[in-house]
Amino acid sequence: MKITDNPIVHQFIENAIKEDVGDGDHTSLAIIPSTVIGKAQLIVKDDGIIAGIEIAKLIFEKFDSQVVFNQLITDGSRVKYGDIAFTVEGKVLTILQCERLVLNIMQRMSGVATQTNIYVEKLNGLKTKVLDTRKTTPGMRLLDKLAVKLGGGENHRIGLYDMILIKDNHIDFAGGIKNAVNSVKTYLKQNNKNLKIEVEARNIADIELIMSLGGIHRIMLDNFDLPTTRQAVTLIAGRYETESSGGITINTLRAYALCGVDYISVGALTHQIKSLDLSLKALK
Repeated sequence: MKITDNPIVHQFIENAIKEDVGDGDHTSLAIIPSTVIGKAQLIVKDDGIIAGIEIAKLIFEKFDSQVVFNQLITDGSRVKYGDIAFTVEGKVLTILQCERLVLNIMQRMSGVATQTNIYVEKLNGLKTKVLDTRKTTPGMRLLDKLAVKLGGGENHRIGLYDMILIKDNHIDFAGGIKNAVNSVKTYLKQNNKNLKIEVEARNIADIELIMSLGGIHRIMLDNFDLPTTRQAVTLIAGRYETESSGGITINTLRAYALCGVDYISVGALTHQIKSLDLSLKALK
């Protein structure tokens, strides 16, 4: 399904419009006649990766299906200061009411895509893939996840529904790894669900226990140091996917990848970003 066809995205945009416009953009309504037609362009004011142009088009079209949206750059492209991402022509009231929502979404998405691309470039030539997490802005998860993909990263699970991830709290509340894993296997069978299973390990002993239980797909190496990560990868030896997580920064990313892990999950892709500077300006 295309992101612009997803009902969750449509609902998010509709809610965002209600939040901002309320019963009307009274400043614009007081100044601009409803029949006036105008044109604006989206100007890039930072170097980075652009993201969210297709979402911008959807926002304008939700206000007025008669707008003419001319996309000049493809989402995921590298951009530089002064580039023009798109032009939009239609009722000036539509352009003014959409302006801030379009900029808020595109600036954040482009910031996520740009940040992700920096991490991806650090792993150039290696097999390890960069994963996002669920540390996203509530309501914007699908857009955050799309931005990660546009930046060259990979999506972890989208939510709690599309993958089993047995973490430390699950394990502790369940009374141990064995209880948690066995309960998951029983649950999936009883509910006829085919979901991949990932289990978090906190030490080498956890890994050995997880592998003895079997029937899982990936082992998360949580807050392992580099020597222990290398030991873990050797122990798992291709039997299951491996994912390093916890406390890994841009400065230590490549060192962890060189240990041989399949994935590294990085919360900072979506929760510690600098928005890309963009501006929507009228064309006279």
